[in-house]
Parts: sequence; structure tokens; C-alpha cells
Amino acid sequence: MPHRYDTYLFRFFVVWYAIGVILLSFHLVPPWLEWANVVFLITSGLLGIFYFIRSGGRAGITAVIIIFFGSMAVESLGVHTGLFFGDYTYETDFGPKLIGVPITIGFAWVMVLATTHVLAAPVMKWNFPAGGFLYIVYGSLAAVIMDLIIDPVAYDVKQYWVWNEGGLYYDIPFSNFAGWFILSAVFHALLLLFFRKNKRWTNVHSLFWSIRMRWLYVMMTGMFIVVALANGLVLAPVLTAVLVAAVVVFYQFMQRAGGPA
Repeated sequence: MPHRYDTYLFRFFVVWYAIGVILLSFHLVPPWLEWANVVFLITSGLLGIFYFIRSGGRAGITAVIIIFFGSMAVESLGVHTGLFFGDYTYETDFGPKLIGVPITIGFAWVMVLATTHVLAAPVMKWNFPAGGFLYIVYGSLAAVIMDLIIDPVAYDVKQYWVWNEGGLYYDIPFSNFAGWFILSAVFHALLLLFFRKNKRWTNVHSLFWSIRMRWLYVMMTGMFIVVALANGLVLAPVLTAVLVAAVVVFYQFMQRAGGPA
């Protein structure tokens, strides 16, 4: 049975999420309510944190700390030097900053890794010789798929941040997506080290949160797809919808083949 506070937290997120989809899609967020973005990102990150802790115990706490502060460090280096993700600057106040980066970005990365880890974990059940490598690649690709819709909306529609260099995909530099893949791969490799022992996952103690991480992946991409469509974007939402559907179908296939949650 889940802890009572776990259920309350997820219900709060669902309500906040539903309101946010409507307000963001139709530009109904007044200036005095901009702080709602901070609450949304932190809450989504808290869901990921609860997943790691409830399913992985001390190893989960360690994973959260490394993902949060590791992503903040890399994002800080990126903002100040243009490395990893390209040359960009934040235009919107996403709350308190640490080393020049809003702390909400660290929470967002925890959410990304929690959801993509859950979706990629069943790959290991197949016992391929290169199973760990496939898990890392698949999890990292699932993370990049999220960014295929997040960045066009955040940059082209909402101007949350501004790129100082262009690219073929909505004028976003390719280095951004390459950076997402590389950083995700590093974190997934660490999760593999933390949670994979004797060919078995050790962080399988919370079915409640495993299920909700799968929901969260679809909900987050779905929200940005809706906002993109409502604001006239076509390629990003269609491409992302197709790829997310493929991720979900492949996950279901892996589950039927006997993969872990």
C-alpha cells in the first residue's frame, strides 16, 4: 500500500497539471501567476524523487542527489560556456537559482530520469549480452523524445529560454539534443550501477510509483503536445506523439515478455 502522502502528492500534481494544460494552451497565465510554473516543475520532480526513494531506498536517495546536482552542474556549465546544449539564456524566472541555474531544472531532470528508467528497465530482463548497453541507449532515446516537444514549446511558443545559435529543428541547435542524450546516458549508466545486482533490478519495491512514472512520462509529453498544437506547431507534436506511442507499445511488449516494472 502507498503512503498516504504519496497519494496526496500525486493527486495534487494531477489537479495542477489539468489546470496548467488549459492555462498554457490558451495563454491564460497572468503575470502574477508565473510562479505556477515553478510549482509544477518542482512537483513533477518530487514525483520522481518519491519514486526513487520508495523503490530504491538508500540507493534511490543517492541517485536523486547525483541526478539533481549533476544536472545542475552540467546545465550551469552549459549556460556559462555554451558547452553540451548550445548557447542559450533563460528568459523566464523559474525560481531560485543555484550556480546560475534555476533549481527547477534539477527537479525536472530527476523527473526525466525516473520516468525513462521505468520505461527502459524491462530491456534487461531479456538477458542480452549487451543488455546494459541497450538499457542505457533506450532510456536516453526516451529522454530525447521528451525534449523533442519540450524545447519547441519552451523556446518557440513560450520563450522560456532563448537560443543564441540556430538549428534545423525549430531553430534549436543539434548540440542540445546530443547533450540531452549524452547526459541521460551517463545518468542511466549510474542507475544501472546502483540498481542492477546479480542480473536483477533491486528497485522494484513500489508498484504504485512505477505505474505513476509511466503515466507521468505520457502526461508530460502529452501536455506539451497539446500546447504545441494549440499554438500552431505541427511537426513537433506529430513526431513526438508517434514516438511516444512507439515507446509505450514497446514497453508493453517488453512487459508481456516478462520484464520488470
